[in-house]
Amino acid sequence: MIKNIIFDFGDIFINLDKKEFARRMQDLKIEAKSDVVHKTLEDYEKGLISTENFTTFFNNHLGISPEKIIEFWNSILLDFPAHRLTFLQELAASKKYRLFLLSNTNDLHISWIKNDLEDAFFNSFKTCFEQFYLSHEIHFKKPDLNCFEFVLKENNLEASETLFVDDLKENTQAANRLGIHTWNLIPGKEDVTELFTKNKNLF
Repeated sequence: MIKNIIFDFGDIFINLDKKEFARRMQDLKIEAKSDVVHKTLEDYEKGLISTENFTTFFNNHLGISPEKIIEFWNSILLDFPAHRLTFLQELAASKKYRLFLLSNTNDLHISWIKNDLEDAFFNSFKTCFEQFYLSHEIHFKKPDLNCFEFVLKENNLEASETLFVDDLKENTQAANRLGIHTWNLIPGKEDVTELFTKNKNLF
């Protein structure tokens, strides 16, 4: 029986265009997947380097101004459909499950989201969760197993009683290895509001 649900954020609640950053970098003839760029992005998402150091890297090594790299980096963030918040609020109000958020989210992205959404909307979203885990704050990043182990241990959760919802297969596969049930939601084809119809075997 599922007692706990861990949700991802991007493409589960807020829509993303995950390829836009790479497209904008490509326009400048810069490969976003190069080893040095990839490591900087990984370190930033884990909160191992500050926003200032993040923007300074792109400025000093690639000649992209802090303003431009912030624009590029935040370009992946789209809208947050209100019906998803309504669904989450109803789920939280039912008190049938312990709800958690576990997201690979960095300082610039969460700052943009807070500024873009009304305070009441964002606060209503955040308060639905017992814990709100962002990678740059906990210094763990999916799909590393220690990221999931951290959440389980911190909250005394049994993996067999926990469902993890994420749009990336590499993340759900990692959670599966720890015995966590998963729903690999497909953006554009499925919606988080279908949680119970898509996972009837678990509820």
